[in-house]
Amino acid sequence: MPDRFVPTPDPIHLGSTLGPLWRGRGDATMRLEAGSVVRASRTPEGPVSVRFAPAEGGIQVRAWGPGSSWILERAPAWCGALDDVSGFDPPAGLVREIWRRTRGMRIPRTGLVTEALVPVILEQKVTGAEARRAYRKLTAALAEPAPGPLGLSLPPEPARVAELGYHEFHPFGVERRRAELIREVCSRAAWVDATADLPTGEAGARLGLLRGIGPWSVAEVARVALGDADAVSVGDFHLKHQVAWALAREPRGTDDRMLELLEPYRPHRGRVQRLVEASGLREPAFGPRMERRSIERL
Repeated sequence: MPDRFVPTPDPIHLGSTLGPLWRGRGDATMRLEAGSVVRASRTPEGPVSVRFAPAEGGIQVRAWGPGSSWILERAPAWCGALDDVSGFDPPAGLVREIWRRTRGMRIPRTGLVTEALVPVILEQKVTGAEARRAYRKLTAALAEPAPGPLGLSLPPEPARVAELGYHEFHPFGVERRRAELIREVCSRAAWVDATADLPTGEAGARLGLLRGIGPWSVAEVARVALGDADAVSVGDFHLKHQVAWALAREPRGTDDRMLELLEPYRPHRGRVQRLVEASGLREPAFGPRMERRSIERL
């Protein structure tokens, strides 16, 4: 099997860098192992399984399947080695302290936009547990083994997803609105994936042309598929409160207030978002959590 060594002057923490691609312990397309990450994907050259493992002075990458050459060529971007943090120097305070403790976290760039967008759509307007369960069920329903010995399954093939009727998403816990949006995205997968070749601003604007894809979805995709360290998830249910609490000790925030607090960190606002999320800091709770719901109520 082909492999590649990616030198990294500073250590990169693979789990926190590629963790945003992972959809929980039952995610058959990806595993976080002891310091390593294994992942199955569909590249323009075919399916692939890949292992990213820490090594002396860098990261060792090994791949299996027809997409091996494609992903090995892009391995530095995938593992965050091309993420430029040289200009990120937060002032003394919480962000600087979190950065000191989590300097190995980078912003990846997979270049696989549709693959990132499908699970993001599943996360719209529902709890994380509901979204992860829906993705696991969708993957299992269209299960295809990934190449190599890692025991992974490939992410759902867009053409097959586009052929599903919206009612076929109901057993996954997905109502008609999200089902139709996923079918639309998958039917236009080539157009969606072409955004990876555009500057990040143009790419985000293009994705936003899809009805049902707003700023939150664009940012969630941009930080993993497009390598955009400035993408902020405006419209998130919890994030605005979490940022307001972490950066200003305000127990509740708004999207406008969150952007105001993050503005001094431009062009690393999305990086600061990730640092705040990784810190474990949570705003005070003033009420019940969002309940799990059936699709009839969505």
